[in-house]
Amino acid sequence: MPAPFIQANTNGRLHPAHEPSLSPLNRGFLYGDAIYEVWRTYHGVIFAWDEHWQRLQRSAEALHLTLPQAQGPMLVEIKRTVLAFRAEAHFGGEVYIRLQVTRGGGAIGLDTALADRPDYVLLVQPCPLASAEALRKGLRLSIATGLRRNPAESLSPAWKTGNYLNNILCLREARARGADEVVILNLAGEVTEAAVSNIAFVRDGRLLTPPLSSGILGGITRALLLEGIAAAAGVPTQEVAVRPGEFATMSECCLLSSTKDLTPVAEIDGTRFTVGPETVTSRLKAAFAEYARAYATAHPELKA
Repeated sequence: MPAPFIQANTNGRLHPAHEPSLSPLNRGFLYGDAIYEVWRTYHGVIFAWDEHWQRLQRSAEALHLTLPQAQGPMLVEIKRTVLAFRAEAHFGGEVYIRLQVTRGGGAIGLDTALADRPDYVLLVQPCPLASAEALRKGLRLSIATGLRRNPAESLSPAWKTGNYLNNILCLREARARGADEVVILNLAGEVTEAAVSNIAFVRDGRLLTPPLSSGILGGITRALLLEGIAAAAGVPTQEVAVRPGEFATMSECCLLSSTKDLTPVAEIDGTRFTVGPETVTSRLKAAFAEYARAYATAHPELKA
């Protein structure tokens, strides 16, 4: 079976993603010397455009990396790439948009002064939505025991870089046990996040999520919930460190991500959580969908 079509844009050149476009000397390939962001559309509109761009800028500043395009010109390239994807794939649904920026190529060596110029690659494909079964039954998670989350003092999880080996190996361990996703702990034994999602719990009707200081990526979905969506839905929130020994005190658990917003979790290593239409998670998911609908209406300039 042929692979699904993915549209690419490398430094302004549109091409199918399976075609090579970067030099083998590119530092993103050699060293993971790169950053990235992922957007998705709701109702055909690029969601949380500014929030993701600002996080991309923070990642670039942390790595002392220059972005190859300003926000306005990059939006033009994103729209052009989405349009090309829709035309080639005959697809009118919601899309996933990934922007990866590398420090560029140059001579082999770790010194960043060897880089020539920053490169970017845009990838567009259908948005990978949570399945109906996952929403109905919830996901099964397992705690990584072989590795811990790399601490902020080493390589900060707050930077959305091209280096995901820690997450990959933790997820591999959980998948080997038959889980859908992983729960990664920090060196203090506190819950941080899943491989590519923030995690949240519900206890006594309150949404609890680990603080940034536990060593997590500042997720956009997480931030939007904490900054207003949860309150509008009548759900109080709290950032608090969580340890596995507290799982039994939680009534619900969910994953938070830009592509799938809230996805319910049914179990973490045998500890069961409530999943269903009457849960706080379900109420928050509906509130998030309403926020996304209002955002799309308010931002026709981001139609893609």
